Amino acid sequence: MSGAIGATDPGAAMYFERFGRASNNKGYYSFDHAGVHFVGLVNVLEFKPGGLGTLGDEQLKWAIADLEARSSSTPIVVFAHMPLWTIYEPWGWGTGDAPALISALKRFGSVTVLNGHIHQIVQKVEGNITFHTARSTAFPQPLAGEGSGPSPLKVPADQLSEMLGITQVSVIKHPRSLTLNDSTLG
Repeated sequence: MSGAIGATDPGAAMYFERFGRASNNKGYYSFDHAGVHFVGLVNVLEFKPGGLGTLGDEQLKWAIADLEARSSSTPIVVFAHMPLWTIYEPWGWGTGDAPALISALKRFGSVTVLNGHIHQIVQKVEGNITFHTARSTAFPQPLAGEGSGPSPLKVPADQLSEMLGITQVSVIKHPRSLTLNDSTLG
């Protein structure tokens, strides 16, 4: 698994012991809130060659079936740790089998895909799908391809809080959509 945290890893076992109940220890789940359908995915338990994340056949089938039960006017929010679009393949910044899921998401009028992993804001809009990676609250990483690889950046202490942050998602009622607001910790 190329150094990945796997399902048999003690850290993963502790995670599922604490947070797995809602998903029958699978890690992926969905729920509805305020008219929005949320889908939480796991793409870090197995990695493709070169380090790309993967959802796997079972999770993909589940997610597609889950989405089929929703009206195309339902706003969708998808959470994943690694990006569901390939930002920089040499560093594993993407999910190799995500195109099948993205295809199932295209029929919805408003889709927001949120992830972290790369610890910086990178956005892409593809039709009605907005992809958004968020800053980290722990440490910044270099821009894709800058330096020898993804690792914590060393920055002057007085600049650190401006490179860390959070993303807030808000529901807009008319027209029904979602907005993203990024803010730094500074």
